[in-house]
Amino acid sequence: MTVKALNDNTIIGVLGLGYVGLPLAHAFAAHFKTVGFDIDNKRVEEINNGIANSLALSAEELKANTNIEYTTEAERLKGCDIYIVTAPTPVDAQNQPDLEPVLQATRQIAQYLSAGDTVIFESTVYPGATEEECVPILESVSGLQFNKEFFVGYSPERINPGDNNHSLTQIVKVTSGSSPESAQMIDDLYQKIITAGTHSASSIRVAEAAKVIENTQRDLNIALVNELAVLFDKLEIDTNDVLAAAGSKWNFLPFSPGLVGGHCIGVDPYYLTYKAQQVGHNPDVILAGRRINDSMGSYVAERVVRLMLSKQIHILGSKILIMGYAFKENCPDTRNTRVEDIASTLLAYHAEVQIYDPWVDSSDSEHLISEPENESYDAVIVAVAHQQFIDSGIDYVKSMSKKNSVIFDVKHIFDSSQVDGSL
Repeated sequence: MTVKALNDNTIIGVLGLGYVGLPLAHAFAAHFKTVGFDIDNKRVEEINNGIANSLALSAEELKANTNIEYTTEAERLKGCDIYIVTAPTPVDAQNQPDLEPVLQATRQIAQYLSAGDTVIFESTVYPGATEEECVPILESVSGLQFNKEFFVGYSPERINPGDNNHSLTQIVKVTSGSSPESAQMIDDLYQKIITAGTHSASSIRVAEAAKVIENTQRDLNIALVNELAVLFDKLEIDTNDVLAAAGSKWNFLPFSPGLVGGHCIGVDPYYLTYKAQQVGHNPDVILAGRRINDSMGSYVAERVVRLMLSKQIHILGSKILIMGYAFKENCPDTRNTRVEDIASTLLAYHAEVQIYDPWVDSSDSEHLISEPENESYDAVIVAVAHQQFIDSGIDYVKSMSKKNSVIFDVKHIFDSSQVDGSL
């Protein structure tokens, strides 16, 4: 049996309609009949009503595309020729990979798999996971033989929430397949929608590894400048001034200190370290970077506490405002936000903490408020560089602070002379 060829009758099923799956399904629907599936009833209802709840698609774009069906009924996936899994891959409380959402999607697909079908995984996994974890489920449930009666591929997602310059179609797509024929078909498939082009990896494991090291590299670079920021604070040197001076050299990499959260940089390295430890390798450098970046939220809080004490501001019962809760600027995504670490550390000092983020739904945290109060706060921490905060300027921040207060600028969006501290 050979892989089904792409034609006008090809039907694509996309499992998972979040930041990755929704724009992907929408893009494929311009060329093929598409079924978008998600287990979240509310999510699917919103999409069918033209509400994307992400920055990837507008309501007009959602309503204009009639070649796609959004559903929570798994049976609607029956008859698809290509299945694409975009389920989340988080880590648990011990930072161990949680593949259950992907495996659950795999089980659903396996029920409807037929001869010649192809299953493509986009979720971040460790090298080997597709063939070691997912393929056995597909074989066992479907009764079909891998690479004889069905095929698999891996094409890692590269979605960057809130980044309009690097949307789905504008980012080079890595593709791979379990056989030369399926690899070619999968590459041809993505070339239909990716204007930036594709890169066909030599194997599924290579494509899986490429994905996790993309974000591991960024994680380590940010960890380095975070550690330098801690050092320069002790040396009483302005980190931003140091980076500006060093950045005058042509090959100095432009990374800046900050909080590392989200669904990629703060998570993906743990998938690689998990696999490394399985094969007997201790990934010292990667884990050191993770420890540094995971500690920065509490470090920021401790810095603020020290600054407050230096101004003889009592911490117990103080009122502190954190500006920003999303894991990055100009997006509503709060997954793995390290702002939570700032808040929890300050709460341990029995301070009253309020969080203001115009991008984020108030249900995401019990400490979120709709509007900050004027001249009310003993400390204001600008934690996320939302454009609204930048445009409002330092005078807006100061208008919310008491006369004797601390202003801490995590992202260094204001001049050092205008704030009491920054990374």
